[in-house]
Amino acid sequence: MRAPPAEATVSAIERLRETIAEHGRGLATDLVFAIVWVTFVEAFFALVEGPQWAYYLFMLAGVIAYFGFFASVEQATGEE
Repeated sequence: MRAPPAEATVSAIERLRETIAEHGRGLATDLVFAIVWVTFVEAFFALVEGPQWAYYLFMLAGVIAYFGFFASVEQATGEE
């Protein structure tokens, strides 16, 4: 396998920098939400020792909670 040309690597790095510059706050917010949700679910199931299916259901509920939370934040702040 050959390594990609240096120009392709540089442009990929530039694209990554542009993406982070443009969406950095949103990416960080998403990451923090994911870490908090997974930590909450892990701690909760460590305490109650629930069934495996419920654990996965709670993890899936994090997706719904994410969209619900940020939709309500957008509505409250009046952003579109």
